[in-house]
Amino acid sequence: MSTLYSMLKETVKNRRLVYELAKKDFRAKYLGASLGIIWAFVQPMIMIAIYWFVFQIGFRSVPVENVPFVLWLMAGIIPWFFISESFSSSIHAITENGYLVKKVVFNVSLLPLVKIVSALFVHLFFIGILFLMFISYGFAPSLYHLQVIYYVFASILFATGFSWLASSIVVFIKDVGQIVAMLLQFGFWLTPIFWSLNIVPDKYRFILKLNPVYYLVEGFRSTFIYHKWFWETPSLTLYFWVVTAMLLAAGAIVFKRLRPHFADVL
Repeated sequence: MSTLYSMLKETVKNRRLVYELAKKDFRAKYLGASLGIIWAFVQPMIMIAIYWFVFQIGFRSVPVENVPFVLWLMAGIIPWFFISESFSSSIHAITENGYLVKKVVFNVSLLPLVKIVSALFVHLFFIGILFLMFISYGFAPSLYHLQVIYYVFASILFATGFSWLASSIVVFIKDVGQIVAMLLQFGFWLTPIFWSLNIVPDKYRFILKLNPVYYLVEGFRSTFIYHKWFWETPSLTLYFWVVTAMLLAAGAIVFKRLRPHFADVL
């Protein structure tokens, strides 16, 4: 735990550097494109529009629990977009920045966090869009909406643990990147984003709830739709934080042990 504490302490200490590097990374992704960083927001919007058209118009999806399908979908898919982008980009944070890894004075553990904060910029934008959509449909803001801060924080810590673990291993085992991409594809359809957990028989629901992302997706829906506080699901909340703590600890330990060998491989 001392390793985890020291890495988190260094992250907080260098938060300004992480923020500045994240802004640079965010701009660099779309450097040279005619629309520039606008693509960061256009692409997810197009995906949401396609999904909405397919399920709402094509399959004629009905409102879910008296909530318009598009709102129910948005509340679930927005946290997934953040987790997916954080995972897929942070896993290559070390290999893409070999020149920084070879600098002894640079704290390499910050690199995965840079990718996560970069993804956070888009995530916060879509949370704002989500607020506007609910308001436009007649759902007035409430005290429960403050809970979104908690779920964003939980998402960041969960993604941080994964990023430390995966980004350090992929330096030595390149196949990890392909495995993560495949798991994200499975995770997208196995997480109740387009479908409600209520359609699954009771005896199988607990298996799907073992997916930590389920907690985040349902958390957003609890915030915007169901108006439930996170402490109203104590067992699920405890499970998520135990998994997140284990992931953070494992990521910190593995990263620290492999860190001295990064430069040799890169």
